[in-house]
Amino acid sequence: MRVLVAGATGAIGTELVPRLVAAGHEVFALARSESGEARASRLGAVPVIADALDPAQVEAAVRSAAPEVVVDQLTAIGHIDTRHFERSFAATDRLRTEGTDNLLAAARATGVRRFVAQSNGAFTYPRTGGQLKDEQDPLDHSPVRQMASTIAAIEHLEDAVLSATWTEGIVLRYGAFYGPGTSMAAGSEQFEMIRKRRFPVVGDGGGVWSFVHIADAAEATVAAVENGGRGVYNIVDDDPAPVAEWLPELAAMLGAKEPMRVPRFIGRLAAGQAGVVLMTELRGASNAKARRELGWLLRHPSWRQGFKEELA
Repeated sequence: MRVLVAGATGAIGTELVPRLVAAGHEVFALARSESGEARASRLGAVPVIADALDPAQVEAAVRSAAPEVVVDQLTAIGHIDTRHFERSFAATDRLRTEGTDNLLAAARATGVRRFVAQSNGAFTYPRTGGQLKDEQDPLDHSPVRQMASTIAAIEHLEDAVLSATWTEGIVLRYGAFYGPGTSMAAGSEQFEMIRKRRFPVVGDGGGVWSFVHIADAAEATVAAVENGGRGVYNIVDDDPAPVAEWLPELAAMLGAKEPMRVPRFIGRLAAGQAGVVLMTELRGASNAKARRELGWLLRHPSWRQGFKEELA
């Protein structure tokens, strides 16, 4: 198929594009600059130049590529300061609203038959009820203030994609990425913070994290491009775990001492209310639907194995 990837040079796009090419698809990549154009070419894609926030440029690029499938992986996430969570995600929020709307409008104008979009299942589920959520669960409608704009942007994206009756809209709720090119990779700032005991367990460390290796996330996306049906899929590994479990185990893999433990009020001072939520209140996600309906096989079914490989 002819596939256009927006966000082709990000962490997941870098893994996704070569897999789509290897699977025999003709891949086009939305690029905003000459450097992005060069990176997309090295990955094996045909670059098409457009600023995702300019609707006329996006429509011209989509018309030029004439894709059957559009994959929306638009993000602009750099360093995440949990004390100013909304500021860290502001650029990505705009891409998930304006950028997604522009892509959808262009896709509609050109008759795209399938639209696959990146969403988030790592911190977006309600923080009440059971510890494991599936695709029938809504997004968190009562987030803390610092996370409200980001979850609203994600909800906008999901509603826009799933309500597009003229195309097959697919939403992928990815878990917390780790692996090459992510914020949780060998040599990353987060790993160094854990190594230096600057990443404590806050409160009871009861927040449940669902991880996914970036390569597995890319494989799931290829499966969605080829076989996905309209709807939402959780793209996470088999092993959701509370912070109090995964953080000490990762510290041991890094050869670090046991992470310090601090009460919630200290965590709030250091990491803000959003940081406390991430540490103490998150719910995990089930991947049963993605495995069943996409035929997705994980190479890293657990973060325990995946982190060890990343650090080998």
